Amino acid sequence: MLSYDAYRRPRTLTEALDAVAALPPGARVIAGGTDILPWAREGRAGDVHVPVLVDVSGVAEFRGWTRAGGRVRLGAATVFQDFLTDAGLRRLFPAMPFCAIWFADDQIREQATLAGNLVNASPAADGTPPMLLHGAEVEMARRVDGAVVHRTVRLADFVTGPGRTALRPGELVTAVIADALPGYGGAFEKVGQRRSLVISRICVAAAVRVSADGRRFDDVRLAIGGVGPVPERLGEAEARLAGKPVTAATIAAAASGTAARVASRSKVEYRRAVVEGFVAAAIADALADAGHPLAVGTTGEKADA
Repeated sequence: MLSYDAYRRPRTLTEALDAVAALPPGARVIAGGTDILPWAREGRAGDVHVPVLVDVSGVAEFRGWTRAGGRVRLGAATVFQDFLTDAGLRRLFPAMPFCAIWFADDQIREQATLAGNLVNASPAADGTPPMLLHGAEVEMARRVDGAVVHRTVRLADFVTGPGRTALRPGELVTAVIADALPGYGGAFEKVGQRRSLVISRICVAAAVRVSADGRRFDDVRLAIGGVGPVPERLGEAEARLAGKPVTAATIAAAASGTAARVASRSKVEYRRAVVEGFVAAAIADALADAGHPLAVGTTGEKADA
């Protein structure tokens, strides 16, 4: 059970920052609130009492998204359902619709924010690997001598460990800024005990762009979560695919060795056994999403159309 002495729901960024700057020890900030209730219920944290709960879901500046050149600014209130219902976001973030489907049920997707998922900093967070594909940065704000001061940190540097981030006291995440990837195929692979409403044991995100004839990899972006303290890009596998022929053999070669990334404390052998297959499957699914499904012949070469 969760209880609190005071509940604050600011409507503007300045109100939210003022509320956060005055928080006593033990206070909590929520957006969708989809993590704190499971955390507080019996069996996780037991009964939890906080002195102040600040709900930033109503902050006007956190709503919506904009595109400037090759980058997209996603307001902190962007929820996972937006990547399913907003045609523009589906086109610019090709792996996120697949991530959203895996993420949870309809009700939770309507509440759970991408920014909150990143701030939660779970090693198995579903939203982090797809955002790593996009070279995401986390935009934050805080009050300094009465003024609102912003800063940005690369997502790869923002998540510093399980449950730990670069967020400073008095700061709030205001947006996630990421590369737009129109024309890429996307994929998200996840393994757990159920299709959704489950913490990932492993999740892999992929974004793939191929040459006009579909025969060579033009750009490949891969990221993995659930195998170590923080999700990460698979740079070596990406490099093995860049400019290479689109073949099953090329994909298998790129996926080989990714099992060495497993640094979890639990189910290590299981994770190592499935990582390479998941990476290969994500690449193949992203190819199919890009309109270039891998048709494998006896030589492993992509079949002629």
